Amino acid sequence: MRNIKLVISYDGSKYKGFQRLKDNDNTIQGKIENVLSKMTDEKIEIMASGRTDMGVHAINQVANFKTNCSFSVEKIKKYLYEYLPEDIFVKEVIEVNERFHSRYNAVKKVYLYKINNKEYNPFMRKYELFIAKKLDIYEMKKASEILIGTHDFTSFASSKSKKKSYIRTITSIKIDESSGNINIFIKADGFLYNMVRIIVGCLIDVGLGKIDYNYLVEILESRDRKKASDTAPSKGLYLYNVYYE
Repeated sequence: MRNIKLVISYDGSKYKGFQRLKDNDNTIQGKIENVLSKMTDEKIEIMASGRTDMGVHAINQVANFKTNCSFSVEKIKKYLYEYLPEDIFVKEVIEVNERFHSRYNAVKKVYLYKINNKEYNPFMRKYELFIAKKLDIYEMKKASEILIGTHDFTSFASSKSKKKSYIRTITSIKIDESSGNINIFIKADGFLYNMVRIIVGCLIDVGLGKIDYNYLVEILESRDRKKASDTAPSKGLYLYNVYYE
């Protein structure tokens, strides 16, 4: 049996998230599996590096699936391009070792959060968060440094998150600003449910002067979700990259 790796880019604005749902096939996984199942005449199940929520986008999501189909990777890619919706694009199709697993073998991920801090753009309303008041990037960068390293991120996880351990290692947080366009890149060995969006919510509050950057130390140490800021909207979030050894 062959193991096929996919690198996928998608606009998540009209989908219920990545993960297939029993009562609703309007998901990224559902759309891809339906096309692959028709192509191979098999029941295909894809495994992704992680689930993205409703409204979240991806630039380089990684998934894999097992198949007995003899189609070349070029033919699989062409078929997916032809039959998938226009807002889902499979960038790469690669045959990999049978042991490769897109989620279990991932060692680091990078998420990107996009903020428009200049003039509202109706054409980008589904792809960035608009904030009219000028954000203090310098203070946001100081706050972000507090979160780098290995910490218990209970305060930055949704109350719905059910993990045995809330310890994660953030290796870098990069905040780039150019002409009012702000890109926040967060790289870690793993993320808790809503972790990136809660971190961004805190950084925004620092940038708006609602909280002092040092308050993030108290938020971390409290291990209390109620101490942290509101969760930033999903529309500005992108799964940017997934790294493997």
